[in-house]
Amino acid sequence: MTAIQLLVVDDHTLFRRGLVALLSQDERFNVADQAGDIGEALRCVQRAKPDLILLDNHLPGVLGVDGIAALKDAAPQARILMLTVSENENDLAAALQAGADGYLLKTVELDHLSEFIIRVLAGESVVSPEMMTKLVTAFRAKAPPALPEASRANVGTGQLAQEGSGIELLSAREREVLALIALGDSNKLIARKLDIAETTVKIHVQHILRKLQLTSRVQAAVYASHREAG
Repeated sequence: MTAIQLLVVDDHTLFRRGLVALLSQDERFNVADQAGDIGEALRCVQRAKPDLILLDNHLPGVLGVDGIAALKDAAPQARILMLTVSENENDLAAALQAGADGYLLKTVELDHLSEFIIRVLAGESVVSPEMMTKLVTAFRAKAPPALPEASRANVGTGQLAQEGSGIELLSAREREVLALIALGDSNKLIARKLDIAETTVKIHVQHILRKLQLTSRVQAAVYASHREAG
């Protein structure tokens, strides 16, 4: 199996090198390059051609979220996963608006980080459970300053204007899965809670996204939270 090529972008040298060393112990990954700022990262993607970029937000010069568009232009094949200390919902909203494929806190356990990387490469959008709660709470607040209308549209809330649209198409089990997605649970955790196979959960998630005309778990979580608020 070809190793997944990673680019680690973080200005804290000790953290970056430690993360690189830990990820390198996993045979599924190869850290093709590392950088300390957006300018260096843009040079790295030309030669490293990463499958996924682990991107810190608080970088010198250009913030990580402000560099996402340029990184996507330089490496359109690469997924971008934010890995930051910021628990600010404004930073989360900005990252999603800019096109990040996920937003994780640096407190994440290494085995969970590895799982999130695989999930992002499989096409999922991932958000740390702590941040998912903030995202859901913000939408329940009706008009949160951290998530303006442009941000709501970006995470797929075109469906939200249609109160109840699609939900009647979901089976009872699919509604249970949707509720757990809104809590930020992974497929593995959902399977454990509902006492079903993880492959079954994946099928339910696919059906939910198709029936609700959504494209990611984040969109599904926002959809579910909006219905509760309504």
